[in-house]
Amino acid sequence: MTIYEGKKAVVIGGTHGMGLATVARLVDGGAEVLLTGNNEDNLAKVREQFGTRAHALRSDIADLNDIAALGAATGQKMGAIDLLHINAGISELEPFDQVTEASFDRQFAVNTKGAFFTAQRLAPLIRKDGSIVFTSSVADEGGYPGMSVYSATKAALVSFASVLATELLPRGIRVNTVSPGFIDTPTKGIAGITDAERANFKALGDAVTPMKRNGTADEVARAVLFLGFEATFTTGAKFAVDGGLGQKLSTAF
Repeated sequence: MTIYEGKKAVVIGGTHGMGLATVARLVDGGAEVLLTGNNEDNLAKVREQFGTRAHALRSDIADLNDIAALGAATGQKMGAIDLLHINAGISELEPFDQVTEASFDRQFAVNTKGAFFTAQRLAPLIRKDGSIVFTSSVADEGGYPGMSVYSATKAALVSFASVLATELLPRGIRVNTVSPGFIDTPTKGIAGITDAERANFKALGDAVTPMKRNGTADEVARAVLFLGFEATFTTGAKFAVDGGLGQKLSTAF
């Protein structure tokens, strides 16, 4: 019997990076997975990779109609589920005085509003002893230049998780947040990034992270699945996967 055999999971934003790594571990472990994405090329690659082992659905987390359709599709294809992982997110790096209403609204629509209403729509489908895991960011606190809006959207997720953890306690559902630091993914989580910018961002992560490297998508996936299935006495928590960056560890030694 494989580790996740008989389990059912939904991964929002599961076509690349950390979400894809989480899907891969779930599928390899025998789980039935429904994943979402909003890029048809990425969805096609995922369908080719997993075949019938995963349901890949085009869904825009910023569209409430798509969220409603996702809920209906999840109920039809999966019935009750054990894990909801809300991983979709975008970041647009802009100095405070250059933030536009459009970029502000885009980031809050995906990272905050979409995440909240996805949890609201799918929570009724989660079994007793199931869980929700949100993906936040090490930038959800502190003060990182160019991240005023992004940081606020991710901080809101931590607040959501704290309240949902309380409200879903009577149903036995745990709600936690994973908080990644610099993770080596194709987009680095930044909209429209170039290869050169990605290399510079990776080098910055290597320099400022106490462990002196970027994390891997699989390291985040392992943390998500720990919170999802193994941390059975943990709810309302924020789990850092950041190489010590958010803990301000000394790098003097």
